[in-house]
Amino acid sequence: MPDKVEQPVLEGSHVRLEPLTREHLPALEAIVFDGRIWRYMNARVETRKDLEAWLEVTLKLAEKGAQRPWVTVLKRDNRVVGSTRFIDLDMQHKTVEIGHTWITPELHAAGVNPGAKLLQLTYAFETLGLNRVAFKTHHENLQSQAAIRKLGAVYEGTFRNHYVLPDGSLRHSVWFSITKEEWPAVREGLRQRVEAIV
Repeated sequence: MPDKVEQPVLEGSHVRLEPLTREHLPALEAIVFDGRIWRYMNARVETRKDLEAWLEVTLKLAEKGAQRPWVTVLKRDNRVVGSTRFIDLDMQHKTVEIGHTWITPELHAAGVNPGAKLLQLTYAFETLGLNRVAFKTHHENLQSQAAIRKLGAVYEGTFRNHYVLPDGSLRHSVWFSITKEEWPAVREGLRQRVEAIV
């Protein structure tokens, strides 16, 4: 049985992570139908029906404790700009994966992702006391791989033929992680990046 851990609102200087609810549907609908978001994902959201199905599956996983999803809110205009989540939180072994992360493409390279990751990683290491946080991404998603490396995460290996995507293509998953020993240096780097955001 997955660990039951309360999912808080995580508040930063530029972004806020709010636990995903059905009330977020209209805000998500305003930004989610950009094909660039879903190109490398295991799901495709192209219609309102797709979005509703994605939301219901996500909330069911959250109710079972298998995942902890947030929406990412840009604080300067209080606008939902993406989503991210904890996957497979294991309090016995003190590990989690951060994934299913997407941000509206207009805000790529705008500092939203570092702000969100600083919040999630601080919560993981400093509140939950975890030993390891993992990330995985599509083998062709070089932008995501570069962003994960820029966080300070270490490449661990590639799971070949890991997923069959909705279009029938095979995805190899490229894995990275940050450990508790690495966290202080990662935290400092992220804080500097977030403080530099205008």
